Formats: sequence, structure tokens, C-alpha cells
Amino acid sequence: MAENGEEKLIAVARHIAKTLGHTDNAMADDILQIFSNFDGRLREKLTENLNEGDESRSGVTVLDQTLKSLDRQISRYVTVDHPIWSDSADASTFLDAVDELVSAIREWTPMAADKAVTVCLDRAEDLLQQCMFRLEEEFKLLMERGGGGDSFDNGGRGGGGYLDSDDDDEENDGFDDDVEIPVAHPVSDYNIVIDALPSGTINDLHEISKRMVGAGYGKECSHAYSLCRRDFLEESLSRLGFTGLQKSNVAVRDDDDEIEIDKWIKAINMAVRVFYPSERRLCDRVFGYSSATAAAADLSFMEACRVSSMELLSFANGVAMGSRAPDRLFKILDVYEAVKDLMPEIEVLFADQYCLFIRNEAMGVWKRLGESIRGIFMELENLIRRDPAKAAVPGGGLHPITRYVMNYLRAACSRPTLEQVFDENAVPPVVVDRSLSPSSPLAVQMAWIMEVLESNLEAKSKIYRDPALSSVFMMNNGRYIVKKVKDDELGSLLGDDWVRKHTAKVRQYHVNYQRSSWNKILNALKLDNSNLSPNVASKAMKEKLKLFNSQFEEICRTQSAWAIFDEQLKEELKHSIGAALLPAYRSFLGRFDNMPDIAKYAEKYVKFNVEDVEARIDDLFQGTAVSGSGRK
Repeated sequence: MAENGEEKLIAVARHIAKTLGHTDNAMADDILQIFSNFDGRLREKLTENLNEGDESRSGVTVLDQTLKSLDRQISRYVTVDHPIWSDSADASTFLDAVDELVSAIREWTPMAADKAVTVCLDRAEDLLQQCMFRLEEEFKLLMERGGGGDSFDNGGRGGGGYLDSDDDDEENDGFDDDVEIPVAHPVSDYNIVIDALPSGTINDLHEISKRMVGAGYGKECSHAYSLCRRDFLEESLSRLGFTGLQKSNVAVRDDDDEIEIDKWIKAINMAVRVFYPSERRLCDRVFGYSSATAAAADLSFMEACRVSSMELLSFANGVAMGSRAPDRLFKILDVYEAVKDLMPEIEVLFADQYCLFIRNEAMGVWKRLGESIRGIFMELENLIRRDPAKAAVPGGGLHPITRYVMNYLRAACSRPTLEQVFDENAVPPVVVDRSLSPSSPLAVQMAWIMEVLESNLEAKSKIYRDPALSSVFMMNNGRYIVKKVKDDELGSLLGDDWVRKHTAKVRQYHVNYQRSSWNKILNALKLDNSNLSPNVASKAMKEKLKLFNSQFEEICRTQSAWAIFDEQLKEELKHSIGAALLPAYRSFLGRFDNMPDIAKYAEKYVKFNVEDVEARIDDLFQGTAVSGSGRK
């Protein structure tokens, strides 16, 4: 109990000592003397607390005086109506004052439990905020003054300039409608580094950013940076002919997208290979390479590039979401290849947490372009299926759809990128070794389209009433298909077995033609070896010769208008007809001449000699083989 009472007494003494700390020293000494007479331990405790109070009051006084001094210095700068950085000495003095203010805040923050210290710290924070607002303003002025507010047009290290401008005269401050706006010249070397700001300006910006980030105003500094640099990038892209969101919000129109796509390809190549790497370099130089400023640098880079990069990607997305008409394939392939080629740079440039959404959007656009390309081939299949079997092609010649599809597929397969588009593992790119994997997804797609085309042609061949002409039609189109496939990338995809199989089909059409067209004539020339009486044999000979004359003349008259597009095939057909018919006819005439009772009437019965038959065969297939317009 005695100990508790003593503790309470000492607590009361401490409270009195704390109160004495706010009175004059004479009164304090008198009260201390009274307590010392009562108990020496109380005087010891009271003196200890009073000393602590003196030190606290002394420290707060020092802080207060420091803040007043800094306030006088800083107020001189934050209120001036001209740029502080117009004078390097003023800039240095101002930064020193800011540093001293930040240092004082950091030193006294741990003692913020003291009310007097808290009041001083609140004043210091208000003063610091004024400093940051002025530093942000100075930062913007330096950015605008250093960059001149224009897009880069005076050359970069490593590659030289790419814009020409005749309006650099400082005296020309107004706007003249007759002044030609600078335009971009073609760039083939992307090894360019843009020094958009002078080195001295960059150093000044770095000093400002270091203070702002250190004081917790990194976002405000990043915002000031990105506002200025964003305009720079947009203006640079517009000078390359890219008009941004004017085209990218909607699917690109088919009638003018080729020109716009060409401009876009130039713009995105310059952006990803020149503008953005230069911007990344500038961000790092302005904000520094330390871990403390890395986040501010990343945020600034993202904000500077966000609008222009998303405009570029939105345009590509518009192309991907546009019409899937087959004739748009090559335009979409151009955009796909541009994005694919730039993906390694995009993944490096936009690797940090702030830029991740840009990289993901680029990846998404790339995939959607691939889906659009694959969708175009599905649409091509549908177009082939829907192509109606209306009027027959005259003379059994080439059908326009055969020429269109084969030329289309040849052109498509000449683009190496197409195989990657159809590969299931298109990201990352897969190199297909056909010796190990002959049935790539693209090869399967091509074979399927060929099958759809062949089925369509077979349906069209049934329009012809004459089976021989139907065979000629299939022979023409089949031979054309095989010729287009052989010695081409399309042939490499489909493989030798496919070529052999379809070459055999063409030969079968040849056999079918000859069987349905010429076998009946050959049957007419067959001689009966049975022992017939001379009169009966002579009569049979005359009937056969009469039938041959009629059939041969009718076939020649009809088939002279038929068409064979390939000269080699035409000669092969004539040769096979002659090889089968001429020996049989020659033998028949020999037998005819050995019958004296009718041989003397040869001029009456023999309408064609062997040479005539040969000449008539040579006159076959004189029709036009290509129906409609287009390449062969």
C-alpha cells in the first residue's frame, strides 16, 4: 500500500512538473524548493521532467524558426510570375530550399505526437505542397520550352531526320494557310534515337522529378510529363499520315482501307521502333534509373504512349473486325504481319505493370487478326459451295471459279505467314518441318478447299448433256488445277501424293472422253471375221463406211468448237485420237480395197482418206478455253 501511495505521489509530481514547464522559471524554482523539502526524490523527478520540457520547447522553436526562414525563401519563388528556371542560380537556390524543407519534415515526423510539433509539420506540409505545385508548373514549362511543342522533325542520332519543314523561321509566329504542313518521307532504317529534349533540359527535369517523387508527388509529376509527351507522339503520327480515331472506331471500309493500311503500317513501325523506345529512354533519363523512381518512370511512359498506342491497335482491331470477303485477305495479312513482326519489341517496351494492358491488347489484336484470316477461308468455302451451276461454260472450257480459286490460293500460299496463322500454336511462332509433319493445319485447309472446288465442278459438269463434253470440262479444269499446284508453294503444302492422285484423275477424264466420244466410231470400223458371202460382206462394208462417214463428220463438226486450254493437253488428245482411229481406219480401207465389186466405187463410198481423217482430227478443239475475264 505504501508503495502504491508513493507511486501516485510521484505521478502527481510529474503532472505538476509538466504544468510548470509552461510557467516562468522563478515560480518553478519556488515550487521545486517546496517539494525538495518534503522529499528529495520528488525534486529529482520534477527536475528531470522540466529538463525534458525545456529541450522539447527548444526543438519546436528551432523547427518553427527553420520553417519561417524557409517560408520566406520559398515564397519569393512560388509567387514570381516568370519561370524560376530562367535563371540557373534561382533554380538551384529554390531546390536547396525544397531539400531543406523535405529534410526537416522527415526529421520531425517521428515526433508528431507532440501537439506543437504537429502544428509545425502541418505548416511544413502546406509549404511543401506550394513547392510541389510550382515545381510541377516549372516541369511543364521546361517540357514545352525544351520540346518546342512540335513533333520531331530535325533528325535523330543514328538515322538522320525523316521530316522536311520549311516553316522553322522564328519570325513566323502566325498561321499562314499557304504554308505547307511538313510530311514524312519513307524510312527504311529504324536505327534512330530521337533526342526530343536538350541534354541540359533533361537534367533540369530530372532534378525536379527527383524532388517531386521523393516528396510523394510522383503521380503529379508523371501527369505533367505525359500530357506534353502525348501530344508530341500524336503529332508525330499524324505527320506520318495516320489519322487515329477517325478511322479506328469503326470497321475499315473496303473502298479505301488499302491506302489507310499502308499509312498505318508506316506509323506503327515508326511508333514501336523509334518513337516509343526513344520515349522510354527519355522517361528513364528524366526520372532516373533508381528503384525509388522506377514506378514514376513506368507510369509516365504508359501515360505518354497510351492514347497513340491504343489508337494504332484500335485501327488494327477495326481491320480484324471488318468484312471477311476473300479479297480482303491480303490487306489483313499485311496488318497481321506488321503486328507479328513488332510483337517482340512490344513485349519488351510494355513489360512493366502499368503497360501490361497495352501488351495484352496487342496480343489480343494479333489473335483476332488471325481469326479473321481463318474466317476468310471459311467464307471462301461457302462462296464456292454457293456458286450456282447455271449456264454451262461453252466448249467445256475453264470455269471462272477455277481460275479465281487457284490464283487466289497460289497468291495466299506465297505468304509464309499464312502457315503460322493456321498453326494451333501460332504464339510463339512454330516452324513446320514438312518432312516430319506433312499435314500442317494450312495443308489440311488447302486440301479441303480443293475438295470443295472439285465437288462444285463435278456438279457443274452434269449440266452438259454430252458425256464427252462433260469429261472435257472436268479434264480442262482438273488439268488447270494440277498445273497451278505443281512447282508452287501450294504443291509443297498438298504434297506429291495429292498431285499424283489428281493427275491420275485427269487421265481418267481423258479415258472417259475418248470412250464416250470415239469408241462408237471405232466399233463401226471393226471387221467381222466370219465367213460371209461376198455380197453380204460388201453390203456390210458399205453400211459401216456410211456410218463412219456420218459419225466422224458429226463429231468433228461438234468437237472443233470444243476448247482445250492447255496446248500440251490438246496435242496429247489429238495424238491419242489419231493413234486409236488412224490404224483402224487404214485397215478398214485396206479391206475395202480388197473387195473388187465395191472397190471400183471407192469415190462414191469413201468420203475421207487417211490424210483427210488426220487433218480433221488436227482441226479439233478450236474453241476458246477461257470463259470470262481474268488471269489464266
